[in-house]
Amino acid sequence: MIQQDSIQTDMSVEGSADVVLHRPLTPAQVLSWLPHDATPAQQDSAIQAHFKPSEIRWSKRPDTLHLPGHDKGRNLLDVNIPQYYREGFFSKDTLFHPELPGGRYGTAGDPVPYNAQNDHIITLILLLCFVTAFISISSVRDFIARQTKNFFYGTRAEITETTNEWRFQLFLVFLTGLQLALLYYFYTLNYISDTFVLASQYHLIAIYLAIILGYFLFKMVAYSIVNGVIFDSKRNGQWIKQYMFITSVEGVLLFPDVILQAYFNLSARFVIIYFTIALILVKILTIYKCFTIFFQRNVVSLQIILYLCALEIVPMLLLWRILGITANNLKINF
Repeated sequence: MIQQDSIQTDMSVEGSADVVLHRPLTPAQVLSWLPHDATPAQQDSAIQAHFKPSEIRWSKRPDTLHLPGHDKGRNLLDVNIPQYYREGFFSKDTLFHPELPGGRYGTAGDPVPYNAQNDHIITLILLLCFVTAFISISSVRDFIARQTKNFFYGTRAEITETTNEWRFQLFLVFLTGLQLALLYYFYTLNYISDTFVLASQYHLIAIYLAIILGYFLFKMVAYSIVNGVIFDSKRNGQWIKQYMFITSVEGVLLFPDVILQAYFNLSARFVIIYFTIALILVKILTIYKCFTIFFQRNVVSLQIILYLCALEIVPMLLLWRILGITANNLKINF
């Protein structure tokens, strides 16, 4: 009995060993063969040695997860699928569709108020204007001295300008228009609105600049037409040159106003007062030069008043109205 039991016991042990050997290995069993101080690299090597990636075989059984009374589920990329397959409560949820941007969660904070001092584009524009104007003035200093002397003292000899001097005058007129556009842009932010339908606020500055340059062009054309009818061509040419010089002087006077508003956070009231004083000074120079060129020989007070009102005050008021309408049409009304 004892011998038979021992034989039966050995057979049962061998059978169980065969069963164990034919069972698939698990990662835990492979790792249990390694010593306790095995490194992660050794554990990874052992796993890779006993386990090889095999082909994934997907299930080919039909999908039975569909509504009762309807056909089996269809591909979501099929455009002919019913409406309830394409839309649902979670159809537009960003968590259900990871390919869609999720945005931000929480409550948005108060935006930082706009400050021209931190605006790099305006800083770059003003810096370029200052550098180019300084270089241009240094190259045509004799022309500026001649123009200033001719403006206040007058000479019978006609002053001829070179091409570079004409380009310099046109450049100063452009700078004057740019500074006027920046000043009205600051006025818009303080008194009209700070949000607009434009993609960028720099587009608003460009629109203001185009309107102001059109205003300068309109005045020069109007002066040429009116003076061509009333006065001779020589005095008309003198006036166009002096008008460009006066416009250049206006740009020089307005440059400190733009700098003070942009970088020293001065009050809008002080900026308006400075602009008003500069504008009055420019108009006084305009009246003086208009009188010396056209009305010095035949002094008619009513004629010069009507002349200046038609060609100075009315276009200026019209420009102010056009700028105001443009700002009100482009702002966002809440």
